[in-house]
Amino acid sequence: MYRYFIQPQFNKFTNSVFGYEMLIRKWQDGRWQLPKDFASIPIEIQTELLKRAAIELSLKVESVSFNLNRTQFVNEHINEALIAAQKQIYPIVLTVEVTEEPDDHVDTEQLRQQIEIYNQHGIEISLDDVATGVNTLEHIKPLLTDVTEIKLAMQNFREEKRDAEIEDQLRIWTQVADQYQLRLILEGVENDAEDQLADRFDISIRQGYYYGKPHLFKLKGDEASIN
Repeated sequence: MYRYFIQPQFNKFTNSVFGYEMLIRKWQDGRWQLPKDFASIPIEIQTELLKRAAIELSLKVESVSFNLNRTQFVNEHINEALIAAQKQIYPIVLTVEVTEEPDDHVDTEQLRQQIEIYNQHGIEISLDDVATGVNTLEHIKPLLTDVTEIKLAMQNFREEKRDAEIEDQLRIWTQVADQYQLRLILEGVENDAEDQLADRFDISIRQGYYYGKPHLFKLKGDEASIN
């Protein structure tokens, strides 16, 4: 059995939850676990759960976000399933986060064409984990005029022992967001000091343990089906 855990994206300036990132988990050995291979989970299962959760959240948030790597992002079958899901969850907006993992078989033009298709169907595109992996400014610059959002994950810098770069990277990416009129989400905010750092850079939407850990979003009937 699969379910989504949700983590709030908190708008500090309006003191409200803007949206939720959907993080899929598998019920196994009596507990919820990270799936070993996300790509092996049928897209039909993921989108059905996404639709059910989004419909129940429809009076609470504007947006739900969903991660795809570059290979998945240009997959026609996945695209069709997500476009159908967006139609069913409207007026909630589905945001597809394109992760930082490289794929030598997917070029920038393929990404641009797919972004255009998603945009035509009301789906917003986010470039996840900027300044990490292939989502460096040099690589994603050609896409910035077509996407809606960028996400900077402070936890990635901590894991890579690059903590000293965080403030400079915030300066760079807030300028990029202003230049291209993009929504910027700061991810990995864990304490008062990091919350205040986001204040200094005038970043409204934030995500991290400081505002809420991922938690199971129970669907109707879950009490009877989970044991």
